[in-house]
Amino acid sequence: MNALFPVSRRGFLQGGLAALTLAVGADGLVRSASAAEAKPAKHGADTMPGGTVDNPLAFVSIASDGTVTIVAHRAEMGTGVRTSLPMVVADEMEAVWERVRIVQAEANEARYGNQNVDGSRSVRHFLLPMRRVGAAARQMLEAAAAAHWSVPVAEVRAVQHAVLHAPSGRRLGYGELAAAAARLPVPAADTLRLKARAEFRYIGKGQVRATDLEAIGQGQASYGMDLRLPGMVYAVVARPPVLGGKPRRVDSSKALAVPGVLQVVEIPALAGAPGFQPLGGVAVVARNTWSALQGRAALEIEWDDGPNADYDSAAYRQTLQAAARAPGKTMRNAGDAARIWSEAPESARFAAEYHVPHLAHASMEPPVATVRLQGGRAEVWTSVQNPAAAQSAVAARLQLKPEHVKVHVLLLGGGFGRKSKPDFVDEAAIVAQALPAGTPVKLVWTREDDLQHDYLHTVSVERLEAVMDDKAQVQSWLHRSAAPTIASLFSAGAKGQQLFESAMSAINMPYRIPHVRVETAEVAAHTRIGWFRSVANIPHAFAAQCFIAELAHRAGRDHRQFALELIGPARSIDPTTLGDSWNYSESPTLYPYDTGRLRGVIEAACQGAGWGRSLPPGHGLGLAFCYSFLSYTATVVEVAVDAQGEIKVVAVDMAIDCGPQINPERIRAQLEGGAIMGLSLALSSEITFAQGRVQQSNFHDYEVLRHAAAPRVLRTHLVNDNHALPPGGVGEPPVPPVAPALCNAIFAATGERVRSLPVRRLERPAR
Repeated sequence: MNALFPVSRRGFLQGGLAALTLAVGADGLVRSASAAEAKPAKHGADTMPGGTVDNPLAFVSIASDGTVTIVAHRAEMGTGVRTSLPMVVADEMEAVWERVRIVQAEANEARYGNQNVDGSRSVRHFLLPMRRVGAAARQMLEAAAAAHWSVPVAEVRAVQHAVLHAPSGRRLGYGELAAAAARLPVPAADTLRLKARAEFRYIGKGQVRATDLEAIGQGQASYGMDLRLPGMVYAVVARPPVLGGKPRRVDSSKALAVPGVLQVVEIPALAGAPGFQPLGGVAVVARNTWSALQGRAALEIEWDDGPNADYDSAAYRQTLQAAARAPGKTMRNAGDAARIWSEAPESARFAAEYHVPHLAHASMEPPVATVRLQGGRAEVWTSVQNPAAAQSAVAARLQLKPEHVKVHVLLLGGGFGRKSKPDFVDEAAIVAQALPAGTPVKLVWTREDDLQHDYLHTVSVERLEAVMDDKAQVQSWLHRSAAPTIASLFSAGAKGQQLFESAMSAINMPYRIPHVRVETAEVAAHTRIGWFRSVANIPHAFAAQCFIAELAHRAGRDHRQFALELIGPARSIDPTTLGDSWNYSESPTLYPYDTGRLRGVIEAACQGAGWGRSLPPGHGLGLAFCYSFLSYTATVVEVAVDAQGEIKVVAVDMAIDCGPQINPERIRAQLEGGAIMGLSLALSSEITFAQGRVQQSNFHDYEVLRHAAAPRVLRTHLVNDNHALPPGGVGEPPVPPVAPALCNAIFAATGERVRSLPVRRLERPAR
């Protein structure tokens, strides 16, 4: 085989756990002003470990038979990234898609650039680098053909897996040119000729099927749970039921007596801020999973529950409510909202509070990792969103060089942010270290483990206050958020949401209101708080979008028209003028807040749903919209509520403006999945605590949307396919508008306001 751009599997980058959060600068925590002034501002991919790489030598190889192999360097968890980014490369290099093979990269950020699949960044950060990879490969093939024919390179052109010489009609296939092209220098970035939009064959067409679709549908795809290796043993862990707890006494004699159980291994107790550490506890190792589970059940453990033993959801909600009603830390202040409120007559003032509970990721595949140690090296197979984080965790645990830890990235059965935190991989390394060298250890989390020991989405109480004048113009707006912060993962005792959390649909609101104040309450975390699909946009948008609907009703106005007037005419807003110096880590110049694009998705969703049409009794339409992860989304939900208060979602219309639409089929799929997930969060999902313990254990009491409850009609509307714009995110933006649109629809149907999730059912019958 002659290889063009052979793909090396060596050379690993040592990553740092401090750099591995959602998309919140380099480490997820807000920097002081002095630190920010010390260095020039970085944006986008430059803020991420590994940055971007556009070297075709890293991503493309061509066999002598013409097969083009493209490396997918980011993990696939349902977003279609294993298809979309290689598709971009194939389009630019004029490869025939049917002759393209995709392989998954191992952890190697030095070679491939950042590999952390969080924050809806894959296309945002790698669209242009992957275009440059493809263009460079195409130009190298053209140069090799020109040299072979001794003609000027301007006379040759790559067309669908071959290079043509138009004057003579000669043709050479990619396989024939591979060896010669491999010896040529990679063209400099400023010499690359990127395709014009009219020349695209795959980008934006929506005709390329997801690479793994058939294998997944036929049960042939290999996930972390599917891995089998010779001599493999299996482990499960009994973890402290309360965050910060540890075993006071362990009797493992009955566990060791279970047939098939081989060994019991202590997992060190968590120390300091949780980070990505294991929670501690006791692992049971056996010849099969069943024996390991039976052995775990036979363990006799007396737990010291530690400092969070009294954590109780009902009591904590009262704590959050009290905090939301008191002055907090100022995150944005324009005008004098407090004075306007105090001077306004009672009739002009309006306040409401909204509650969102803890939420679990509940991906279909619980965490799982396999580790084998031998000869001073570690090999890992796992379904993980952030391979470099897993590599770093194992290297640190085993005191190995990162380049001596090989991480194989398998398909993920869902992730939503949970699987970028490699505590489960670290657990597997601890157990493997206790066993004979060369023994593969597959450490499995059950559904119960996953729900009861998750990095949960934060619980919150959101209080909003507004003053409207006699012309229904909003004069002041106060949004106070009381929620434990993700920063508590990395800084013990951290309280109060950070700038990046407030910049998710709280401070970065573009409404024409003269007096605006946004505050956050400094409340403590009593469980692991992690990023979750769309993160703080969920509670902030739920509160703000329901509140706008309530203001519209109070003013006697149509919700859609009231919202559009509140947004005002199309204009481009520098996000820093809204108090948002974060802007999802992107340049405020490249990514301003464009109210015209926001208006566009509102109009598209409303038009799709037939806003304003006559509805049957008990039916209602509800609207909500959101700017998140640099994209604009709007949702209209139609509900029907019967005389018993049962809620049926009739239809959902979702619109998105994400800028250039690289893979429309996957965009629609993400909108549809976001609708279902958003409805689950709104209607049934909730994690509660008593005595520090999660009360839910499986899908019977942590409910996700059942098939029977799913909407029969789900329409998606892709708006403004503008390739002059930089790309926004797609995976996370669909979720935030769904719950408020649902609750606004319920009010339209029944006259009953829902301000606390999940809704489940209504006590008041339909009107």
